[in-house]
Amino acid sequence: MTETCTSDVAIAGRAAPDTNHRSPFLRWAGGKRWLVPQIQTLLGDETIARYHEPFLGGGSVFFGIAPPVMSFLSDLNEELINVYKEVRDQPETLAELIRTYPNTSEAYYEVRASEPVTAIEQAARFIYLNHTSFNGIFRVNLKGKYNVPYGHRKYVKLPTRADLQAASRRLQSAELTSCSFEQTISQVQSGDVVFLDPPYTVAHNQNGFIKYNQHLFSFDDQRKLASVIESIATAGAKFILTNAAHSSVYELFAPLGRTLTITRPSLIGGKNASRGRIEELLFTNIGVK
Repeated sequence: MTETCTSDVAIAGRAAPDTNHRSPFLRWAGGKRWLVPQIQTLLGDETIARYHEPFLGGGSVFFGIAPPVMSFLSDLNEELINVYKEVRDQPETLAELIRTYPNTSEAYYEVRASEPVTAIEQAARFIYLNHTSFNGIFRVNLKGKYNVPYGHRKYVKLPTRADLQAASRRLQSAELTSCSFEQTISQVQSGDVVFLDPPYTVAHNQNGFIKYNQHLFSFDDQRKLASVIESIATAGAKFILTNAAHSSVYELFAPLGRTLTITRPSLIGGKNASRGRIEELLFTNIGVK
């Protein structure tokens, strides 16, 4: 199912994207919905020729800033990219399939154990599990099987027909691929804007390795990413990179532009617990002469 970074289907003849739809339809651990207002402020009146996002995840930034231009969206998670394609191309049929799944523990584990054959059934399964699992986490075992437990939430709002139709309209100008970030970024041209939200790996942390889908993302990959970002700037494009607030990350990316410290609420702790703020770093060449 992995594709090269070329058009997945012909773009010509599609309707113009709906830039009024700004809500993602997936829950996603580590999503950047909270950061969208700051990114919009950072972009200001910046002209965007084309938009690129090589670590798509839940798509909060893509939907949130709603660039009315051709967008190149990619993620190594092939199941995830299949979901976006089916939402874009068959939202009504997909919504009807999702409605057949009840929010019960028995149904959840039955769906989790299933292995749908068709792309649209696979997408419906993914969306259902995403909304009914524990914390919307995507995790697989060594055999590549999804193994997140049931979330036990009494109220679950699955995406409606209207939700998926709106997301579909937003995705009409999107080229969707499952590629490495190097392949995705190879298409960047002058005037483009690239948003990058890679896995937060730092040097000397468990040997610098964390799981990124079923692939390893190491600190060596962070170094490769730094090289790719240099090529983005050289091409005359703008980049916005979010990453861990760690000295090894700062030393690697700070020379490429300017650095902003951003904070988000901590998700750790119960409702009545005192929740602090977590610092992250944002690197960009916007505003750099």
